[in-house]
Amino acid sequence: MQDELDLGATGKQLSGKARMSKLTPDQRRELGKKGAAKRWEIQAEKRIAHYEVEASGDLPIVGHIIPCAVIVVEGEVIRLVSERDLVKSFGGKRGGSHWLRAREDSAAANLPPIISAANLRPFINDELREGLATRYLYKVPGRGGYAANGLRGELYPMICDVFLKARDARALLPSQEELAASADILMRALAHTGIIALIDEATGYQTKRAVDSLARILEAFIAKELQPYIRGTFKQDFYENLFRLRGLDYKKDTVKRPQYFGSLTNDIVYRRLAPGVLEELKKVAIRNDAGRPTHKYFQRLTSNVGYMKLVEHLGAVVATMKLSKKYADFIDKLDQVAPRYGQNWLLPFPDEQEDTGIGL
Repeated sequence: MQDELDLGATGKQLSGKARMSKLTPDQRRELGKKGAAKRWEIQAEKRIAHYEVEASGDLPIVGHIIPCAVIVVEGEVIRLVSERDLVKSFGGKRGGSHWLRAREDSAAANLPPIISAANLRPFINDELREGLATRYLYKVPGRGGYAANGLRGELYPMICDVFLKARDARALLPSQEELAASADILMRALAHTGIIALIDEATGYQTKRAVDSLARILEAFIAKELQPYIRGTFKQDFYENLFRLRGLDYKKDTVKRPQYFGSLTNDIVYRRLAPGVLEELKKVAIRNDAGRPTHKYFQRLTSNVGYMKLVEHLGAVVATMKLSKKYADFIDKLDQVAPRYGQNWLLPFPDEQEDTGIGL
């Protein structure tokens, strides 16, 4: 009987059985404990390898609920969908035939089971194949530690395309007709450009995305080190027109300006360059004992983005000044040309005292 059970066993398996037969029951139990401990250790290592989820949620796609998540890998924001649930949304499942194909044909190993069949592979382009080469293991929050293999969300419509192209080429097998019909419906629901927005909405990541976008803007505009002073950044015609619009005489033999011109410049220029730039410039300013900046704000702008944007904006400001007769008229025009970032528009009230535009 034992000989019959050993039929087909490998030499390694037979050697293991022979070794176990020579051990006492206590020794076998101890060996089993060590094996179990090793397996748990491996599982612990796998748990550590999970990516940290920034945001997660459920993506409703034509009657299917697909877990999705957002992770950040080396600064790149990646939107994921659960591979298992993606497969289920097509009506497919990860069956034994897939594993048999994957074992016999390495080309099928990285492919989701629904597109691992040989007749579908000619319709898998390089971009999709490269994207499918990487899975992102993450824990689905709120599901008792359930781990999911995440695929990049943008691959979802590309997988649909595989079936639609195969159908157009009349290359589908009878068993794949229903999958192609599902792909058609899913493609209509997804659209190539919509999957990222859908995942952000489902996970609530759009709020965090706005914060991240602001951080990237400030990084592009604000220099880490003080930049050299560039003479003539604010040209003479800027001040000539500002004096005129404020009803003041402009004297060319002095560089002294009214102190409140600093507040006007902040409003006219820095508050309109990019979101949060003025606040960040104030935050990183080097100040003297009296609390006043020891440098010009533009010296903190990056040379490749911030300063270039400043020069471009100043050109628009001066052109708008020249087209205006009064300061209030200038601000109205400037609000249309280059509105303040984060500006809340207020309704004017008859008894509200307005800035006449006359110099103080």
